[in-house]
Amino acid sequence: MLSYPAHIVKEDDALLVTFPDLENVVTFGTTIEEAIQNAEEALNGCLASDFERNFSIPEPSSITGEEIHYITVAPHVAVAIMLRKLRADATQVEIARKLDISYQVYQRLENPRKANPTLKTLEKIAKVFGKHVELGFV
Repeated sequence: MLSYPAHIVKEDDALLVTFPDLENVVTFGTTIEEAIQNAEEALNGCLASDFERNFSIPEPSSITGEEIHYITVAPHVAVAIMLRKLRADATQVEIARKLDISYQVYQRLENPRKANPTLKTLEKIAKVFGKHVELGFV
């Protein structure tokens, strides 16, 4: 699944969370659990907002270190990001035709606030792009 490294450091009475790949995402927490939960909310909110405004979504880096914690992107946001990357230069209309669905239905699949594809839909999309769907629980 898609995840981004978060840098979590003690600063005064709080834990400051920043994302090296996303300079506009900053949050904090009083405990490591709270910092991670707030990081998830901040990351997903920022990615969804940036995505909807057609901003470029950077690839996550693979940095490591004692203060680095990987934060997983929510599935509904990750699916929208992955679909847009898979679509590349094709239009939404072209992909909708290949999937034999309406343009509006496909458009919702690429909207992180509206996407709710079924597994069958994901399998159909994967087939069109020559990919396969993998599920796992962490």
